Amino acid sequence: QVQLVESGGGLVQPGGSLRLSCAASGFTFSRYTMKWYRQAPGKERELVASIPSNGGGGNYADSVKGRFTISRDNAKNTVYLQMNNLKPDDTAVYYCKADRGNDYWGQGTQVTVSS
Repeated sequence: QVQLVESGGGLVQPGGSLRLSCAASGFTFSRYTMKWYRQAPGKERELVASIPSNGGGGNYADSVKGRFTISRDNAKNTVYLQMNNLKPDDTAVYYCKADRGNDYWGQGTQVTVSS
């Protein structure tokens, strides 16, 4: 059974940091590009960051470049999103996705940036 389980979300003040994790099971994690998306209330889901299967350089949305870092540990079947200098506009539900033609999604984790 394929599972992607996100964790690490929560409430943080502007300027703070959070580290999201996405633990994968039920498929060959190391063969998949992994992506983080987010969806804010009333907005479309948007791609935040992606990392290729071999863990090479990540790609980022312009809105998060220089603040977010995507990484993965293929030995642990886990992808991470380190989020620094968080802003209220980063408030959203964050989802991880395994991408290789057939796609798998996690259930999402809420991130709220507010003072």
